[in-house]
Amino acid sequence: MSYEMRPPLVADERTQLIGWLDLQRALVRRKLDGLAGADEHRPVLPASPLMTPAGLVSHMRWTEHCWFNVIFLGEPESDNPQFRKEPQSADMRVDGVPLARLLDEFEAQCERSNEIVAAHSLDDVGKDPEYAPTLRWIMLHMLEETGRHVGHLDAMRELLDGQTGYY
Repeated sequence: MSYEMRPPLVADERTQLIGWLDLQRALVRRKLDGLAGADEHRPVLPASPLMTPAGLVSHMRWTEHCWFNVIFLGEPESDNPQFRKEPQSADMRVDGVPLARLLDEFEAQCERSNEIVAAHSLDDVGKDPEYAPTLRWIMLHMLEETGRHVGHLDAMRELLDGQTGYY
């Protein structure tokens, strides 16, 4: 990965937002490339047993779904495990699910999220009756959320097998 992965230096707001978010999304797979199968579901933080590479990828997929599909479009919460009361953190409970499948599901959700963004104004307001941010706010939040979790993956990877890298 190189500087060519970054969005253009001069572009409209939508292009910049999608470009930076897509870069962070692409880094998810990049950070996990070559990870040993035995490490896919291995926790590295003693107080956070669900914080595994696989669990975090699943969480990121369902967070995309939460913000773009549920909060913005108003689709049912029942389709998303983040809204379940039990078990707690259901979106991160993915024992036995291969990381490759979770990455594919994450990327498919990201494509769907980009379709939603393409079909709406950044000033459009979400349909969730209690919490209705603009699409712009959601994009900025997802950029922050995804970037933060890429940092988590970076640290996890270093703790699991010593792999490091800017990208």
